[in-house]
Amino acid sequence: MTVTNNGIQYAVQIITKHFGKPVAKVCETLLKSGPLNLGDLIRSTALTPQQVKNSLLILVQHNCVQPFTQESKTGLKVQYIAVYDNILHRLRFAKFLAVVAQELDDDCKQLLAGLLEHGRLTQQQLMDRANQKSKSNSSQVQNAAQDNFVRLVTARFVERCPAPEPLLEEAPEQERPKKPRTKPAKMAQVSETIEQRVLAAARPMEAIRFLIMTDAETDDPLQKSENNSSGMSVGVKRKFDDLDIGEEHGSNDKEVILWRANFEQFICCLRHKAYEAAVELRAMLKATRTAETKVKTDYSGAYEDEGEDGDVPYSVALKKIIELLQNDEVELIVLKRYGKDAYSIFRLLTMQSNAGRFFETDMISKEAFVDKNEALKILYKLWKDDYVHMEKLSLTTAKQSQVMVWKVHKSIVWEHVLDEMYHAAYNLVKRYDHEREENKEVTNTPKEKRVGELEKKANRFLGVRKIMALSLMKLDDALMLFHDF
Repeated sequence: MTVTNNGIQYAVQIITKHFGKPVAKVCETLLKSGPLNLGDLIRSTALTPQQVKNSLLILVQHNCVQPFTQESKTGLKVQYIAVYDNILHRLRFAKFLAVVAQELDDDCKQLLAGLLEHGRLTQQQLMDRANQKSKSNSSQVQNAAQDNFVRLVTARFVERCPAPEPLLEEAPEQERPKKPRTKPAKMAQVSETIEQRVLAAARPMEAIRFLIMTDAETDDPLQKSENNSSGMSVGVKRKFDDLDIGEEHGSNDKEVILWRANFEQFICCLRHKAYEAAVELRAMLKATRTAETKVKTDYSGAYEDEGEDGDVPYSVALKKIIELLQNDEVELIVLKRYGKDAYSIFRLLTMQSNAGRFFETDMISKEAFVDKNEALKILYKLWKDDYVHMEKLSLTTAKQSQVMVWKVHKSIVWEHVLDEMYHAAYNLVKRYDHEREENKEVTNTPKEKRVGELEKKANRFLGVRKIMALSLMKLDDALMLFHDF
């Protein structure tokens, strides 16, 4: 689905909250304008060159922007594109940590927390951070951290960072215009966005994406040693003030191997949790997860079950399950907002949406068991709020008349629902920040000194904060259902 203005507002709010206004300004410009080079960004944002450079370095470090190289009339130029999904993932870090704690253990969770906090780190920096957290520099702590790192990479929760500035080639349609293609192939390639093409070009080959180099393998031509990781302390966020934004990151004599959290794997796990209704299904999905080559996939990998005639392979129709969950979510919104009769009408139209069938008002009234006049009022409300589509048909009879027919365009309605969710999430985050600002005096006061009216304010704020956090978590679950799954 396309990113709406409300979706951009929500993403910018997240960046503002985490990195400040100048960084958010650069991010907003990229989200609205698409890929831009450094000069265009400086002109569009009205920030100083140094502010734009520092903002880009922060966004790249935290996987919110991907640089790439593209050929132009004046030669190769470095451009920057915002990675929208990764921005939204920043509010899901608690969910990602919970996944690792459940599937691995708390030690792996603590190691992953360092990557989520700093964006990208070398293996040595992760080990140093583990030593700092344990307040010990013993070989036992080092070996345990190394083992946990291997477990995270083996489970695909951690991956090598993408190429710093991959060359984006021309789209296939422009490269080979004379080569005949079938219509479905054309549609598939046209639907691929420039963001998807950039991310695909930057992604490491599968052979090295989850490859861990040992000290004995440092001379391997695929990757150079990471021992030149600048000796930076992990207790401080990575800084790039001395780097030139136009130079390729990691283009030193020895290439630094950087690691980051693999968001795709976490979304895949969360998607599986969305429809794991039975233990058998959970086991099957977990066993076939590595066979899924993308997050949004129609079917799971093949799973063999021992039957009377031997192993019987079968797959789970993931797309169908997600569609059913989406239907339930939208129907629940209609039920809460418009009432039971509206729910019956909307459900009737939704069930026939794939067939492209229109319903007359009389037929809707009859099938949904709703009074005709009441059904017409409900349909007008739903139409006004973009939940149903209406057309007027002229009947050529003895007496000229018009008949209104109704249907649900699921793709349009689903996009409208997603946009409403973005708007609600934006307002929720904004309200949360407002409440925190209003209660700054309370939060800054030590707990033992909160007495009388101050204690009441503190209890109220803690209650409101808890409710808002839970609401945002549930809203984000719905956002993932429509945008990520």
